[in-house]
Amino acid sequence: MTPDGTTWTVGSARSADGTAIAYETAGEGPPVILIGGAFNDRSTTRALAAALAADFTTYGYDRRGRGGSGDTAPYVVQREIEDVAALIEAAGGLAYVYGLSSGAILAAYAAAEGLPIAGLALFEPPFQVGPEGGPKAELSERLTELVAAGRRGDAVELFLTDAVGVPAEAVAGMRGTPEWSWMEGLAHTLAYDTTVTGDGTLPAARLATIATPTVVVDSAGSPRWLRDAAAATADTIPGATHRSLPGGFHEVPPEELAPAIRADLLG
Repeated sequence: MTPDGTTWTVGSARSADGTAIAYETAGEGPPVILIGGAFNDRSTTRALAAALAADFTTYGYDRRGRGGSGDTAPYVVQREIEDVAALIEAAGGLAYVYGLSSGAILAAYAAAEGLPIAGLALFEPPFQVGPEGGPKAELSERLTELVAAGRRGDAVELFLTDAVGVPAEAVAGMRGTPEWSWMEGLAHTLAYDTTVTGDGTLPAARLATIATPTVVVDSAGSPRWLRDAAAATADTIPGATHRSLPGGFHEVPPEELAPAIRADLLG
């Protein structure tokens, strides 16, 4: 039990390729799978899980290559979709799914493949629909090369400046902090996130096949390109709704986000 009174149960699901995917559950009610983005593992989704636990059984998990999960080479996006399928099976065969950033893209792709998803909440999938923001060409290869050379800090810097849009001077001020050490520890997975986003093009034909009830959320404090991407994603998915919430850069506090997810998924 954590200081907020939430009780967590740890488990493991076996993906189709045999990779073990570690997860933790909390709460009661219909299951919801929480898919994090870059620099995320199950610990970073824990605050949202706790805020949802009164109405859902939450499943926070370590995406492959992170935390307690395995990592089977070579990396293929389809394997991450199979990981989501394994978690849904562990949750009883039908679940709601929430995804953040690259995790939102994975959630959308899982729904497009017809996985048994009762409802879908997508937070700022990082597609590039205008001239600003978005991932850069060949970023995955450059990140992989830096990590292979032992330059994990440089990989983090490259991702933050080129994929997220953080000014170089701000990144320089982050080096040496506890947060920086955490990010370096996940540097080898940044190429996975950029592989998920690809060249940033909105996959309109793929998203148009989604039949799952969907809400796409953005933060009023995010840059315009992310907010435009959320709106365009909602416009592309049949019947999807779009919601903007008060928040900061690419995040909304759990106390604001959880009630909105609850209302949109459960009605």
